[in-house]
Amino acid sequence: MPDSSSVGLPPLTLGDGERDALRELARFPLLDAIYGRRSRRFPLGGNIPAGPLAFTSKHAPRALSELERAVVLNTVAGWTGWHFGISHHPGYAPAWPNYSGSATGRTFASAAGFHTSEFFFTDDSGTYFLPTRDAAPTAAYAEGDGAAEAQLNALLARVIRLSDKRIHIPRKEPYLEGHNTWIANHPGSLLVIPVADVAQQLLANIAFFVQNGFALYDDINKRELPGVEKYRDRLRFTDPIPLSFVEQYSLTEATAELMAAVVNGHLLLGAMGLGGWTFDGIDRLTVLGASGDPEVPGLGFRYDADPDWPFPNPTGLLGVFEAFCRPHHESMAAAVEALAERKFGPGGPYHPATPGPFADTPGVRGAAAPWDRRFREFVARQATYIDETFGKFPGTVPTVWIMNYLQAQHIDLDFYDTLLSETAYLSTHREHHGVWHGSR
Repeated sequence: MPDSSSVGLPPLTLGDGERDALRELARFPLLDAIYGRRSRRFPLGGNIPAGPLAFTSKHAPRALSELERAVVLNTVAGWTGWHFGISHHPGYAPAWPNYSGSATGRTFASAAGFHTSEFFFTDDSGTYFLPTRDAAPTAAYAEGDGAAEAQLNALLARVIRLSDKRIHIPRKEPYLEGHNTWIANHPGSLLVIPVADVAQQLLANIAFFVQNGFALYDDINKRELPGVEKYRDRLRFTDPIPLSFVEQYSLTEATAELMAAVVNGHLLLGAMGLGGWTFDGIDRLTVLGASGDPEVPGLGFRYDADPDWPFPNPTGLLGVFEAFCRPHHESMAAAVEALAERKFGPGGPYHPATPGPFADTPGVRGAAAPWDRRFREFVARQATYIDETFGKFPGTVPTVWIMNYLQAQHIDLDFYDTLLSETAYLSTHREHHGVWHGSR
């Protein structure tokens, strides 16, 4: 686990020009960001060696400034105050629905507020972890303030340095898809890596279905889960939910969370006048550390392999990002208890002492439907069955998942002026260096 000296990046101390840049960014029209969204891949220092778009930049790569990097990270992975929870469910009333995993609202949506994803990033200065899924807001987002200095510094204080080097990804297949070998993780760029804990997502969904009267059915092996009959009083529906569906559902929900985050970042790039794009063309096992090549350690996640699995299965980076499964928890029952603690313990969305946005926050949070002992046993029994039957949790989809990345970089306008039309970039790109780097 990183030592205390690796936690937190130095706070920003902004000059008048940088504050002006933030104010100008806050005024950029949302529709212009949406309709002007493009993948602008060619950076300062870039080189396309052959083909109809062959071009060599005359400039050296230029890294994002500390402010630019902070604004991108805050937009992709930041928090926006206390979320409002799920307002009502007639099957829970008069209790409050208890779906959410975090009390914190983030810059992107999450199914029922599960929030299982966290973020890593890498640039020329090193490789970092940015945990925000349970960050307690100090204040609600103030409309019109934009990316305020205090908000950016609160985010930077959470950053954990993992290495003083950019993550190493060989510029060849299979580590990169062929069309990305010339540009992915390019010098000068910022690469943001959202990672989802699908094990926790699945646990939260099993609990969701139990709460709503459903049990799982093993449609892979064509059998009921043993012991379900002991909990018939918990079930409102006799038709069970197929295990494969719930696991695919969990993976899809987690992917949506990851995608929403990077799409926000992609829209921001145009508003700031930065280049870059969101893409999935870096092998996720390479990034996580399960490429099988000791010279390519990636993020260094531990992983397991089995002849019955199509791929190695990473489960976490010890002391940093640990999925809700073995070996990071002693058993699936222990993982269920950890999820209950995240939800109902101090700081959780259903603990009366957790601050919040409600007129009577303790009353609202304390009214959540509880997870009693038998409820936790039932969830744990189903999770344990999956783990024991398939040798991992989840059984049929990856435990830890990466889908899309966001890469941010300074584009080379010469490339676009030479080989594309005048609509290839926005006015923000033309004016970027003057606005953000004081070289008007």
